[in-house]
Amino acid sequence: MPLHTAHWWANNMLRKVFSPESPYTKRARSLAIAWTLLIFILCLLPAQEIPNVNVPMADKWVHFVMFGLFAFLWLCAYPSRSISFLLLIFGISVATGWFVEFLQGSFPSLGRNKDIMDVVADGIGGFLGVLIFAIAAFSTKRSN
Repeated sequence: MPLHTAHWWANNMLRKVFSPESPYTKRARSLAIAWTLLIFILCLLPAQEIPNVNVPMADKWVHFVMFGLFAFLWLCAYPSRSISFLLLIFGISVATGWFVEFLQGSFPSLGRNKDIMDVVADGIGGFLGVLIFAIAAFSTKRSN
């Protein structure tokens, strides 16, 4: 495949995925809902059911990835190039992370605790998810 054909195909595919008229929004909504439920399930598991991993700050990396995907999937579900909508999804990411931590702190029987640094990791992940979506969405807009 010639390079210009590959570039056209990739750009056309990105435009389909990241535009408000995307045919994939229904699938993305299902994935976003499933991912959100998975976040709550994993974050509310009792502490004794979580494997002990010898990776520095593993918990923060997990939060970072979970909430990066959270923001990205919700933006794919409702694709928008509106800065205010991108900020809304970022805010929802942080609020959801805070709510998860609030729940962890509210149920001591889980053996979990509320950790503000987890909310920071959630926010950084959410920001990165929004940023990746925005770069893809705005770069396809420019090439229209």
